[in-house]
Amino acid sequence: MERKTLTAHLRKTFGSADSRRQRRNGRIPAVIYGHSKPIGLTLDAHEFNTKFMTISESTIINLQVDGDSHDVLIRDYQEDTVSGSVTHLDFYEIERGKALRTNVGLHLSGTAIGVREGGILESFVHELEVECLPKDLPESVEVDISALEIGNSIHIRDIQTPSGVQILNSPDQVVCAVAHKRVEVEEAAAELEAEEAGAEEAEEEAAEEQAEE
Repeated sequence: MERKTLTAHLRKTFGSADSRRQRRNGRIPAVIYGHSKPIGLTLDAHEFNTKFMTISESTIINLQVDGDSHDVLIRDYQEDTVSGSVTHLDFYEIERGKALRTNVGLHLSGTAIGVREGGILESFVHELEVECLPKDLPESVEVDISALEIGNSIHIRDIQTPSGVQILNSPDQVVCAVAHKRVEVEEAAAELEAEEAGAEEAEEEAAEEQAEE
């Protein structure tokens, strides 16, 4: 389980004009939601961007807010459409010893047998919704696809999770599959279409010959 620490300050003034001022001063407006009333705060943009090259819902963050400590997860965020910089953050406060629900990344490892034989790997799930205690929260879940052959697939029910972690996705959901090459499928379909066209043409010719007789 990955943990990071950030320093924040309580926000004393609010509104869109104040949010713009905070961003100009290198701060990111944010809110903590959870088992208490929402708490408005701001974070140093440079510190956040340095520690979070990518944003994940599975990283527990210890927020130090003017002397108070809050363990939180990033629940949502907003980005500037032009620069891509984070402009607002929503945190969800977690309670130690109480189960939480969040999303963790799903990573496929290994090279499938079917891919080595010329098949194409199709991936349909990139993150999992899980429920567990904060201490058991994995940074990600890894699935070994080495034994996957052409025409075979892996479902949610096939995934082994760490102890104490429950996956909430449907057990029948397909995670990934190895399919035949699209070109081969298209060639087979073209050959079948040609055979059907030839059969129809032969039937028409036979019918014409019978009519002439």
